[in-house]
Amino acid sequence: MSRPAPSGPASGMADAPGAERALVALCVTVTTSYGVLFYAFPVLAPAIRADTGWSLGALTAAFSGSQVVAGLAGAVVGRWLQARGPRIVMTLSAGAAVPALVAIALAPSLWVFAAGWLAAGAAMAGLFYPPAFAALTAWYGGGRVKALTALTLVAGLASTIFAPLTAVLEHAMGWRGTYLVLAGALAVVVLPLHALALNPAWRQRAPGTRTGRTRTSQVRGVVTSRGFVALAASLSLGAFGVYAVVVNLVPLLQARGLDTATAAWALGIGGLGQVLGRLVYAPLERRTGPVARAVAVLATCAISTALFAAVPGPLVVLLLIALLAGMARGIFTLVQATAVTDRWGTDDYAVLNGILHTPLMLCIALAPWAGAAMAPVLGGFPAVFAVLAALGALGACAALATRDPASTPPT
Repeated sequence: MSRPAPSGPASGMADAPGAERALVALCVTVTTSYGVLFYAFPVLAPAIRADTGWSLGALTAAFSGSQVVAGLAGAVVGRWLQARGPRIVMTLSAGAAVPALVAIALAPSLWVFAAGWLAAGAAMAGLFYPPAFAALTAWYGGGRVKALTALTLVAGLASTIFAPLTAVLEHAMGWRGTYLVLAGALAVVVLPLHALALNPAWRQRAPGTRTGRTRTSQVRGVVTSRGFVALAASLSLGAFGVYAVVVNLVPLLQARGLDTATAAWALGIGGLGQVLGRLVYAPLERRTGPVARAVAVLATCAISTALFAAVPGPLVVLLLIALLAGMARGIFTLVQATAVTDRWGTDDYAVLNGILHTPLMLCIALAPWAGAAMAPVLGGFPAVFAVLAALGALGACAALATRDPASTPPT
C-alpha cells in the first residue's frame, strides 16, 4: 500500500505557533498525570490494605483493571483526538479523572474502589503518553523527535517526584486525604493547562466526507498490513518484558542475597539509565533505520534481562546491568513514540498510534502480576527473567518484519 499524501491534523507542520507553550504544558501535565494516577498507588497500597483490610491482590487487581481499560480505550481516544484535536480530548480526560480519583479516595467498599479505578483508566487513555505523542508529532513535524525526547525526559521524573511526595502526604493525612489532594492537583494543574495551552492549530476533518471515507480505508489498510501486525506484536512483547522486569527486579535481587535498600538502589540506577537512553535517542535516530533501531533496542532489552537471570553478582556487575537495562528501556519509550511515523508518516498518527498502543497497554497491565505469578511455578525469579528474556528475543525477531514491503518510506 503506498503512503497517502499528507492530509492529517496539521500534517507536516513544523513548529506550529504555540507549540513550545504546549510542549511545556504537556511536560507538566503528563508528569503530573503519571505521578497521580500511576506512581502514587504502589506507595499507598500498603496503607490502603492496613486501613481497609482489603487484600493486596484485590487492590492490585483493581489498579491493573484501570490499565486494561486505558488500553482498550486507546483506539477510541485516538480517533477522537484525530478528529477534534488534543485540547478537547485531553481536557475532558482531566475533568473525568478528578471525580474518579475522589471516588477512589472516599470508597466505602472494595467494589466502589474498583469502579473508581476503572473510571480512572478511561481517563488515563487521554492523559498518558499516546495522546501527547500524537499532539507533538503533528505540531512539531520534522522536529518531533526533539519534542518527544524533551517530554519523555521530564515525564520520566514522575516517580522521582511523586513517590516521595505521596509518602509524605500519606504520613500527614492518610491515604484517603492523599488521594483527595492528588485529585486537587489534577483539577488545579492539569485541567486548566490542557484547556488553555493545548491550542496550536489542528486541522479537523468532518466525518462522512469523501476524504474521511478514503482515510478510513487507508487506516484500515495499514492496520491490517503485515508490517503493522508485526510492529504491534514486537512492541507488545517488548513492553511486557520491560515492565515485568521493573516490577520484579527487587524480588529478584533479594533472591540473589541483596537487602531491600540495595535492591532499591539498583532500581534507581535503572531510572538513571532510562534518562541517559532518552538523551542518546536523537543521534541514534539519525544514524539508524526504523527496523534496525527497533531490533537493536528490543534485543538489548532481552540481553539485559537474560543477564539478570544468569548473573548472581557481584553488586557492581548487577548495577551495570541495571544501567544497561534502564538505557534500553528509555530508548524503547521513544521507539514506541516514533514507530508509526517512521513507517507510515504523520498522516493519521493519532488513530494508528491509539490502535498500536491498545495491545501494549494490555501487556503493561498484565506484566506486574504475571512475573509474581510465574515465580512459584518456575521455581524462582531467575527462571522468570529467563522466560522474559526469551519473550523479548521473540519481540526483536518480530521487529524484523515491521517494514511493510509494499509501503514507501515516510517523508
